[in-house]
Amino acid sequence: MLRAAYGKDIRIGMKTLSENLIHFFHKQTFTIISTIDKKGFPHNSCKGIVKINKSGQIYLLDLYKAQTFENLKRNPHIAITAVDEHKFRGFCLKGTAKIIRGDRLSSHIITAWEKRITHRITQRVLKNIAGEKGHPQHPEVLLPKPEYMIVMQAEEVIDLTPQHLKHTEVQR
Repeated sequence: MLRAAYGKDIRIGMKTLSENLIHFFHKQTFTIISTIDKKGFPHNSCKGIVKINKSGQIYLLDLYKAQTFENLKRNPHIAITAVDEHKFRGFCLKGTAKIIRGDRLSSHIITAWEKRITHRITQRVLKNIAGEKGHPQHPEVLLPKPEYMIVMQAEEVIDLTPQHLKHTEVQR
């Protein structure tokens, strides 16, 4: 990392993520992960971010060793997309990923995942109490233990917010 004359960090080959962007991704209950399948087509799946830091590293736990796992073994290129429909904002992070086996996951990553699941269950219960009926059960309770972790290094950030709306945004 280099330090510019005006005090900002400059990263070569990776992205420094703003606090606002990190907060945006943490607020989403899930993201869409895109990988490339063996025929060269995009494959999308839903995953939750466990941790994201300023240096552009994003940690996702995958509960199943299925298509995403196989795709990443062949090709490490990945994109993570999240949108907030209500605010009409969204971002896509592009980069490369590494696979960390489940037996090598640290306890703080598992604890962070468990907290996210507990939060999701709590939000579902509160919505049900408020009369917003969703899924009749609590599917998060039935989720298996994570099989592996995806560690992505963001190399590009794409703002999906329509250009004509960017100047009217209020930053929070």
